[in-house]
Amino acid sequence: MNYKDLILDIGLERYKHSLRVMDTALELGKIYKTNLENIKIASIYHDCGKIGSTEEVLKITDRRNIKLSKEDLKSPEVVHTILGRYLAEHKYNIKDEDILNAIEFHTTGRPKMSLLEKIIYIADYTEPNRDFSGVEKVREASKKDIDNSMILALKNTIDYLKSKDIHIHKNTLDAYNYFIEIKGVII
Repeated sequence: MNYKDLILDIGLERYKHSLRVMDTALELGKIYKTNLENIKIASIYHDCGKIGSTEEVLKITDRRNIKLSKEDLKSPEVVHTILGRYLAEHKYNIKDEDILNAIEFHTTGRPKMSLLEKIIYIADYTEPNRDFSGVEKVREASKKDIDNSMILALKNTIDYLKSKDIHIHKNTLDAYNYFIEIKGVII
C-alpha cells in the first residue's frame, strides 16, 4: 500500500506515531494470535482523521455532513476518530467493519470491543513514546490479559479527565463499566 497520501494528510510525525502503534499492536497480535494484516491496516490508519486542529476537524465533519451526537460535541477532541472512520472508508477504501470500528473507538473505547479494537486502543495508549503515570502498568498487563489492560487504561483516562475537569465521553464510561462487569475485579 502506498501511504504517501496518508503522510501528506496527517504529517510525518503522526505517521511515525502510527508506525510505533503498529509495532506495538503487532506484538500484541502475536501474543493473542489474531489477524496481523488487519492490525497493520488499523494501526496505520487509526489517526487518519487527525488532519488538523480540533476546530479544523469539526469544520471538516460539518462540511462532509458527518453526523456527530451531542455526546461527541461535548468531547470534541475525540471527533477525529469519527472523521477517521469516514476517511478510512471513503478515501482509503477500507471496508472491513472491524478495522473501521478499531479506528472509530481507539480513543473512547466501547462495550463489547473486538480483539482488534482492544489491541489498537491499547497499542495507541502504550506505544513507546508514551510516558505518563500508569502507562508501564498497562504495558505489562497488556501482554498478560488484554481486558485487564483495558480496565487500567480506561480508569487512568477517566481519572485524568476528571482531574482536568474535561468531559468524559459516554463510550469511555460504558466501556469501563462493561470491562469491570465481565472481569469482576482489577488484577
